[in-house]
This record gives sequence, structure tokens and C-alpha cells, in this order.
Amino acid sequence: MDTEKIEKLKTGTTTVGAVGADVVILGADRKATMGYLVASKDSKKIFQLDDHVGMTIAGVSGDAQALERYIKAEFRLYELKEGSKITITGAANLVANILYSRRFYPYIVQLIVGGYDDKPGLFSFDPVGGTSEEKEYFATGSGSVMALGVLEDKFKKGMSTDELKRLVARAIHAATKRDIASGGSGIDLVVIDSKGFRRISDSEVNKYLSN
Repeated sequence: MDTEKIEKLKTGTTTVGAVGADVVILGADRKATMGYLVASKDSKKIFQLDDHVGMTIAGVSGDAQALERYIKAEFRLYELKEGSKITITGAANLVANILYSRRFYPYIVQLIVGGYDDKPGLFSFDPVGGTSEEKEYFATGSGSVMALGVLEDKFKKGMSTDELKRLVARAIHAATKRDIASGGSGIDLVVIDSKGFRRISDSEVNKYLSN
């Protein structure tokens, strides 16, 4: 596939991951674009990889969906072989290895993987497997600059789960106001803690944006 076609298939987006003392919050907008066309106003950009692991995607939707299937299968194989769930660090290493194995024909994605085993963990990835453990927050996609501005200004150590959810929602909301490729029908928020992976309702997200 030539560069021009790849550019047409890229999807603009804003995704955010943030770490609290006992929780990881993942968030994303819902708009998917193809060039100047809004392909979807309700695109899924946060994938549940396991009961305790989630992943946000920015980039080509087909690549992201293929990666989701691949990673989930590898997680299941790991659990069958080892008799236990993969750790968050192990999950990050596995994702990095998958991306690196395709470095000469990479998946056109930028990922954030977050989860909880005995503590929360958050990792960011470039398309060829470069990874970094994020101690506070990270953002990806075309609206990441605007989101990071909000996070830099408002993030504090020791924030409660509710405060962190509100911050992530507002960071993404700020990006949708200025980035033409971010937006859609709302904002997705996911909480991952000792209780596992769970999505936040639209009504609760709207409360964070209105207060």
C-alpha cells in the first residue's frame, strides 16, 4: 500500500491514559475520519484485552482491530500455559514484541496499554515497539497536544478516582474543541482497578464535563 493510501486510511483521534494510586483511567473520543470524511461518530477506541487490561488506539482502524484479536489470543494462550493471568508488565512486553516483529511493515498505530494486577500500570508504544512506562499520564492522536496541555496543568499526585476520571474526560473534551479530527457522539471512559475493567456510562461522563 502506498503512502497516499495509508494517509487516507489514518484516523484522527484523542486518547488519554492516567495513573492514580490504585487505578488506571483510559479515555478516548469517538470520531473516526478518512481524510476529510467523518467515517464514524461512534467509533470504539478503547479495547478490553482481559479482565484487568485495556488498550487505547490511535491510527488505522483495521490495524488496531487486527492487533486486538492477536493480543487477546496471546493472553489466552499465556493463561492456559501458565495457569494465571498475565501481569501488566508482561502484557506490555508482549505488545512491544508483536509491534517490533512487524517493524519493516508496521501496524500504523500508537497505543496506550493500562491495567491492574497488584498495582496499576500504564505503558505507551510507538508503531515499531518502542515502549515507555508512564508514571502519571500520556496522550496519543491528533488531539494529544491539547489534551496534554490540560493534563500538565491539572494533574496532581494523590488525585481520587473521581478527580482522575473528571480530568481525563475534560482533557479529551478540550481536544475535541480544537482538533478537527477528534469528537464524535461522546467520550468513552474506562476504569481499571482491583475490581477489574469497567466502562463508565455516558450520563456519568456528562456530569464530569458539566461540573
